[in-house]
Amino acid sequence: MPAAMVVALSAGLLTATAPAAHAAAGADLPFTSVEAESATTTGTKIGPDHTQGTLASEASGRQAVRLSAGQRVEFTVPRAANAVNLAYSVPDGQSGSLDVYVNGTRISKTLPVTSKYSYIDTGWIPGAKTHHFFDDARLLLGQNVQQGDKVAFQATGTQVTVDVADFEQVGPTSGQPAGSVSVTSKGADPSGNGDSTQAFRDAIAAAQGGTVWIPPGDYRLTSSLSGVQNVTLQGAGSWYSVLHTSRFIDQSSSSGNVHIKDFAVMGEVTERVDSNPDNFVNGALGPNSSVSGMWIQHMKVGLWLMGNNDNLVVENNRILDTTADGLNLNGNAHGVRVRGNFLRNQGDDSLAMWSLNGADSNSSFENNTISQPNLANGIAIYGGTDIAVTNNLVSDTNALGSGIAISNQKFLDPFSPLAGTITVDGNTLVRAGAMNPNWNHPMGALRVDSYDSAINATVNITNTTITDSPYSAFEFVSGGGQGYPVRNVTVDGATVRNTGTVVVQAEAQGAATFRNVSATAVGVAGVYNCPYPASSGTFNLTDGGGNSGWSSTWSDCSTWPQPGQGNPDPDPGRNLAKGRPASATGSQDVYTPGKAVDGDAGSYWESTNNAFPQSWTVDLGSSYAVRRLVLKLPPSSAWGARTQTITVLGSTDGSTYSTVVGSAGCRFDPASGNTATVSLPASTNLRYLRLSVSANTGWPAGQFSEVEAYLTS
Repeated sequence: MPAAMVVALSAGLLTATAPAAHAAAGADLPFTSVEAESATTTGTKIGPDHTQGTLASEASGRQAVRLSAGQRVEFTVPRAANAVNLAYSVPDGQSGSLDVYVNGTRISKTLPVTSKYSYIDTGWIPGAKTHHFFDDARLLLGQNVQQGDKVAFQATGTQVTVDVADFEQVGPTSGQPAGSVSVTSKGADPSGNGDSTQAFRDAIAAAQGGTVWIPPGDYRLTSSLSGVQNVTLQGAGSWYSVLHTSRFIDQSSSSGNVHIKDFAVMGEVTERVDSNPDNFVNGALGPNSSVSGMWIQHMKVGLWLMGNNDNLVVENNRILDTTADGLNLNGNAHGVRVRGNFLRNQGDDSLAMWSLNGADSNSSFENNTISQPNLANGIAIYGGTDIAVTNNLVSDTNALGSGIAISNQKFLDPFSPLAGTITVDGNTLVRAGAMNPNWNHPMGALRVDSYDSAINATVNITNTTITDSPYSAFEFVSGGGQGYPVRNVTVDGATVRNTGTVVVQAEAQGAATFRNVSATAVGVAGVYNCPYPASSGTFNLTDGGGNSGWSSTWSDCSTWPQPGQGNPDPDPGRNLAKGRPASATGSQDVYTPGKAVDGDAGSYWESTNNAFPQSWTVDLGSSYAVRRLVLKLPPSSAWGARTQTITVLGSTDGSTYSTVVGSAGCRFDPASGNTATVSLPASTNLRYLRLSVSANTGWPAGQFSEVEAYLTS
C-alpha cells in the first residue's frame, strides 16, 4: 500500500502497515485522504463516538467537523491534485452547497450537498436503526494545487458535517479506441437531457466482439441493459464519462467476455428495497469478464452477482454510498478475483461471498480498502470452499458488523457451509467491531461464526494487524445461539494494539491455536472464555508459542467487560461455577450438563442410566484455588434421601486430570436441603473441575441440580 493510504487513527494521515516482512494491506489508491478533525476549522469537532445511531459513529475515525453557516474547514493539500471528493452529512431533509476556497481565494464552483441519499431505514433488519448518514460529493477544481496548498470548504445556509477529503490528480481524458463504436454515433445524448438507453443497446449490438466507446459527457439511461456479452464498454475516465441510472445491467445469464471500464455510474437510489434490482450489475456478466476503473455511487448494490461469473476480475474501482452491499458473490462464483477496490459507506456488507444455491470456490478478496460500512461487516464470507481474504484494510465498522466475518450463517437454503481451506492473511483492521444490539454484546474485529452449523473447514488467520478495536480483536461465536462448534482455527502472527476489552472473545465450543500473537494496551483482559449456551462445551485455546501481552482471563461470565474497565477481582463469596461451560460423559433425555450450573436448584443434570461410572465437568475459565464444593439435588421432598459415591478431580489444561478428593459417599437428604459439602485440600489449584460418580443409592445415574465452587473454605 502506498503512502497515499488514507485512514486516520486519531488525526491526520496514516499509512497502515501490516506485520513486518509481509505485503502491506489495502488498495493502491489514486488519491490521498485527510480527516476533517485534523484540519484547521472554525467549526465544532464531534466524536469520537461508537454508539449506534450517532453521527460520529459512522464517520471515518469516528470523528468529524460540524459547520454552521459561515464556518469553514481548511485542509492542507497532501499531494499535487486538481480534484477533491468530500464525505459529508447534512441534516435530514436538507440540501445546500459549500463554497470552495483555494489558498484563500473563493473559486467559481460550489460543492452541492444533500441528504437525499442518506438517512436509510431498514425496519425489517433486526437491530437496525436509522443509518447511512454520510454521502460523497466530488469536484474538479479547475486548477492544479500542490502539496502544502490550502483548500477550504465553507458552509453557506445549511449545516454541514465534514468527515474526510480525498485529494486526487485526475489525468486527461482517454481517447477513443480504434475500431470502437461510439454511443453518440447511435444517438446517445452527452448532455444528459435525452434518454440514451436505446443508443447504448444499439451500440452494444453493433460492437459484438469489439468495444463500445462512451465519450466524455453525462448520459441518462431510463431502463437496464440486458443481453450484454462478448463486448467491452469503455469510457474516457470515471471523472469524465458519467452514466445516470439506478439499474445498469440486469441479466440472469451471459456467454461472458464482458469488460466494463473507465466510466462512472451514478444512481438515484434513496432507499433500500431488497426486491428491486437497483444495482450497477444484477445477475451475471458471464465467464472471463472484468470490471475495472469504475466509479459506482448511489446504488442499492454495486455488483450483485448470480449465475456464471467464473474467472471474473473486479479491480481498481470505487464503490460509494450504496444502501446495501458493495459487492456480493451470491453463490456459484468460481475463480473470482476482487482486488484493489475502494469502498466507503455501504449499508450492508462492503464485500461478501454468500454460497447460496452453490458454493463459491477458489475466489478471493485481495488488497481492498474498505471504510465505514454502517450496518454489517467490512468483508463477510458466508460459506464456500477454498476462499482467500488477503491484504485488505478495513476501518470503522458500525452496528451488526466486524471488520472481517468468516461465517456459516446461511440466511436461506440451499446453503454450502465453509469447506476446504479458508485463508485470511495479511489484513489490517482499524477501529473494527461493534456492539450487536440483537445479542446485546459486542462483535470482534475479526469474527469466526458457527451461526447455523459447525465450522469444520480449516481456517488459517495469519499476519493480522488489529488496531483500536472498540471491543475485542478475535471473536469465536455461534451467533444463532445453538452452540455449534468452531474448529480447526489457527491464528499465527498478529499484532493487536489498544483493543477496548479483550484480545480473544470465545463464546462457542471448539478450539483454536494461537502463535506469535502480541498485544499491547489491552483494555480489560487477554481472554473472555464463556461459551454459550453454557452447556454446549468448552473452547480450548492452545498456546503455540510466541504469544505476549494477553495472558489474563476475564473472571466473571455473568457480566460483559466494558471497554477499559479492567478485570475485577473475584468476589471471595462468588460461585465460580455458575454459568460456566459444562460437559459430561452422558446425559439422560433433557437433563443436560448445563442444568447443574444454571443457578436453578429445581433443574438438574442426570447421567446416562445404568452405566456407572459417569462424570460431569465444568470449565471455570481460569485456574483458581478452590477450597469448597457445594453439591445439590432438587430440594423437593419428592426426592428421597440418597448417597452418591463421588471422586473429585481437577485439571489446569483440560487434558490431564489428577485426583483432588478420593472416592467417598456424599449424603443428600431433603430434610437438610438435599445439599452436600465437600472440602478441598489447601494445595488445590484447578481450572477444570470434574466429578466422577460411581454409585447412587437412589437412582442408577449421577445426579446434580447445582455444583457450586468457592474460594472460601
